[in-house]
Amino acid sequence: MAETLKIVIPMAGWGTRMRPHTYSKPKPLVSVAGKTTLEHLLDMFASAPNAQQAEYVFIVGPYLGETQIPAFLHKKFPHMKTHFVTQHEMKGQSHALALARDLFRGPTIVCFSDTLMDADFSHLADGEADAVAWVMPHPDPRRFGVAELGADGLVTRFIEKPQSVENNLVVVGCYYFKEGAQLIAAIDEQIQRGVMLKNEYFLTDAITIMIEQGAKVRTQSIHTWLDTGTIEATLETNRSLLEKASTQVHTYTGTQVIEPVFIHPSAEIRNSVIGPHVSIGANCKIEDSKIEDSIIENGTQITRAALTHSLIGANCRVEGKALPKESSSLNIGDNSAVFHP
Repeated sequence: MAETLKIVIPMAGWGTRMRPHTYSKPKPLVSVAGKTTLEHLLDMFASAPNAQQAEYVFIVGPYLGETQIPAFLHKKFPHMKTHFVTQHEMKGQSHALALARDLFRGPTIVCFSDTLMDADFSHLADGEADAVAWVMPHPDPRRFGVAELGADGLVTRFIEKPQSVENNLVVVGCYYFKEGAQLIAAIDEQIQRGVMLKNEYFLTDAITIMIEQGAKVRTQSIHTWLDTGTIEATLETNRSLLEKASTQVHTYTGTQVIEPVFIHPSAEIRNSVIGPHVSIGANCKIEDSKIEDSIIENGTQITRAALTHSLIGANCRVEGKALPKESSSLNIGDNSAVFHP
């Protein structure tokens, strides 16, 4: 690759399916298995050719994303070369990418922020296809986009939100383009034609236009696709990532830890049962409680509570008068308080 690899991550959506957590932070900054979703996503690109020199383009929203995403990245990854573009109108994926048109030069990866997968990007430097779409079979593809393949194994078109389940080769939200400018030209054509679905311009329609114009697009299969777009999916991803991670658990006073878990070293835990599948963030304090299958974000205090299948935001307080016999499932955003009777 002669030109610098661009990695473009659109993340301007409102994150309505992740509320109340996205009232106070962008969806990519919600924690899962000890890191933000965004950190897990950036880890994924380590195998890309010349990944250390890559330029990252973040397309953010005007509410929270415009301030919190740059601040987080500059603090966490001070040497990363970053560009930020704000999408003020939610007109879809292609519209978001068009806003960053001046940065689409040379090899480009486009990956949506809630897509985590087991991808190997090392082969891209030697590929002959004009574009690559990562795909995975799914039992019900109707809420996704699917790739339709020809006899030669190349993509003939993409179908967004198909009506049937016969073709289950779902595109997972990650694409590679040998020349980013070729994609922008197709997006311009898409917008000129008015190719939309429910008043949004979808990226798969732009890639279909590329194919019409002679581009060769192939698929790359994956075996693991983790989604963090909903509360349920985020908890499922937390379970999956914890199962794969190697953990070092400290000993806590009067506490039983059932792995797999992630517990930040600064967390304080006493007289509790933690796990399995629990992530506990920095500076949390947990006492006389039982927690399983849950994510507890930084700075939260939990006392005399029994929680399962819960997502508790940062700097929260959950407190009961006595440890209940039955576990509760809570979904509360940052800086909230819940008191059990």
